[in-house]
Amino acid sequence: MNLASQSGDAGGSQLLFANFNQDNTSLAVGTKSGYKFFSLSSVDKLEQIYECTDTEDVCIVERLFSSSLVAIVSLKAPRKLKVCHFKKGTEICNYSYSNTILAVKLNRQRLIVCLEESLYIHNIRDMKVLHTIRETPPNPSGLCALSISNDNCYLAYPGSATIGEVQVFDTVNLRAANMIPAHDSPLAALAFDASGTKLATASEKGTVIRVFSIPEGQKLFEFRRGVKRCVSICSLAFSMEGLYLSASSNTETVHIFKLETPAEEPTTWGGYLGKVLMASTTYLPAQVTEMFTQGRAFATVRLPFCGHKNICALAVIQKIPRLLVAAADGYLYLYNLDPQEGGECTLMKQHSLDLRFLGYCEEQGAVGGAGLEDDLNDLRLEEENEQPPLILETD
Repeated sequence: MNLASQSGDAGGSQLLFANFNQDNTSLAVGTKSGYKFFSLSSVDKLEQIYECTDTEDVCIVERLFSSSLVAIVSLKAPRKLKVCHFKKGTEICNYSYSNTILAVKLNRQRLIVCLEESLYIHNIRDMKVLHTIRETPPNPSGLCALSISNDNCYLAYPGSATIGEVQVFDTVNLRAANMIPAHDSPLAALAFDASGTKLATASEKGTVIRVFSIPEGQKLFEFRRGVKRCVSICSLAFSMEGLYLSASSNTETVHIFKLETPAEEPTTWGGYLGKVLMASTTYLPAQVTEMFTQGRAFATVRLPFCGHKNICALAVIQKIPRLLVAAADGYLYLYNLDPQEGGECTLMKQHSLDLRFLGYCEEQGAVGGAGLEDDLNDLRLEEENEQPPLILETD
């Protein structure tokens, strides 16, 4: 999430960027002085595991799961992507593009670079460009989503600048998979679940959240965030098991929806009345029918601010479901989610993201001066905490 446009208005925070890694076990933060990573293994303590001050004004920083691979873009060189081995403090490779890099997405097979009117698909093993999607509709926010699944490795991006079409692209077979007419208004947010079989979408109106099957494009769920006002959706995020979906916006409320098919109503007066109401929607205008069939939030969060950009994640920390919110005010907020009752979530802790620490403390200290050959020899492809080796270096 790019926070640069608000960094001067958010209580003096140095934050330019914040994002959770693919399995929500760490938080990456880009600042005016560099970038850093925080471990998300505890609620009471926010452990900063690494900070780098070699690159100023980091506007994009993406970590591959819990590995040492990190992709970095700075405001001083907005067309240049650097891929680094952060534990050793070494640059593995870099690429320059024709325009400003707006977003970078990673999984264990692909690295995606999003420009305003094109998308580059790299093989993460050697960083070679496998395919370029050119002349996409103008996408000034760099909106796109990449599934983290090896089996369903899809990329989603806007198919129109005027309506909410989603283009779904198969990044393994390098071919278009589907076009989903998701909304009447332009898209504002996209998110895959961990399995790559569901895609959540929101439009610029921000009132309705939809979930589609991938790659078929069938609408599975439709949730109403609100009816009183249109809002700007900041982020959508699934829980790792795919049961919950969070939606944050520029308001003080975060909505959490539960993705479950309603059970058959019992043969009671209430159940009968519900069936009558649903049957009556056949004769009502389409907009009214949608109101009847849309789900409501299972749980909500009241943030202590309004108007700040933010990004959310749903994670299990210390065996309890939590909602995490990293915001442009420079804080990480952690809330408890009651998986049975839902309702309003409880704020458990808030942590400042402006901590100061140099080096690496997760397993071993950062070692400076190591060569590219040493980096490649140390990488073990099959291990969970290591990234695929990168062997291509280019200007």
